[in-house]
Amino acid sequence: MNKKEARIEEICAAALKSFSTYGYRKTTVGDVAAELGMTQSNLYFYVKDKKELYERAVSFALDQWQQYVQGEIEKEKDVKHRFLVMCTKAVEYLLENDEMRQLLVRDPDIFPMFADEDPYEAINDRSARMIRSILEQGMAESAFRQLDAGKTSQVILMIYKMLIIHTYIRTDKEFIQDMFGHVLDLMTQGLFTNKR
Repeated sequence: MNKKEARIEEICAAALKSFSTYGYRKTTVGDVAAELGMTQSNLYFYVKDKKELYERAVSFALDQWQQYVQGEIEKEKDVKHRFLVMCTKAVEYLLENDEMRQLLVRDPDIFPMFADEDPYEAINDRSARMIRSILEQGMAESAFRQLDAGKTSQVILMIYKMLIIHTYIRTDKEFIQDMFGHVLDLMTQGLFTNKR
């Protein structure tokens, strides 16, 4: 990482802290500059306005979340464990990261369900590809039944978004983990029994 990239990362981290604490409306570019010990005009060398600063900070946070989950997945060889780790670590990360959770509380549109325009589309597409890769591995190894991996990865991502949107405002970790456990059980074990 070069000096400019390191500075941008530092700016994103400071902006994330301010936006998660005060929200988009109350945070100013001046607040973030002061947090960094720089002038507002210096900050404008890196971003053109508050909207870009916000989108970069959110993208930074989502990238960190995604990289953490990807790193945990890569530790697993068994495809079923990879799927379970992916699901579990994504929720655990959010439970442990107060800044990210507060950002979602303040702006649920970070995970748009039915948006014509998603400012974080590239990141969400990477998440869908991560899911799809595990599904394809599972089908190739006959650990998962054959299905449309592209559509299924989108459905799983939608379920995940709905779970986050429904539960992120709750600070009760036990409630969130319990709900997640039910969703994961339903996804992996299904609804029907093998009995007729």
